[in-house]
Amino acid sequence: QVHLVESGGGLVQAGDSLRLSCAASGRTFSNYAMGWFRQAPGKEREFVAAITWTVGKTYYADFEKGRFTISRDNAKNTVYLQMNSLKPEDTAVYYCAATNFVCSGSGCYKRTTDFGSWGQGTQVTVSS
Repeated sequence: QVHLVESGGGLVQAGDSLRLSCAASGRTFSNYAMGWFRQAPGKEREFVAAITWTVGKTYYADFEKGRFTISRDNAKNTVYLQMNSLKPEDTAVYYCAATNFVCSGSGCYKRTTDFGSWGQGTQVTVSS
């Protein structure tokens, strides 16, 4: 079992930046990839970004348009999501997820069903 704890959320203004962190503990050696998803009120949870632990291959949602960057620190078992130029529509609860699912191709890790472990989420609110 993998335990995930997100941090770094908060209330910011449009155009500001935030860095979210996700610390993993437990059976972390079995994780192949980590991801970030978000869920706004009344909407489905959507993919934001993902990264593989060993190679560091990254995947991003189209809506980010280069504003978000996912990275990882293997020594700390921590994944980060740097979010720049935040917009009010980025307001959501951001969730960290982990998976031991090995995937190849550009469409990998973009579905919630690709991930088996989830954190509790951290709220990001962007005011206009």
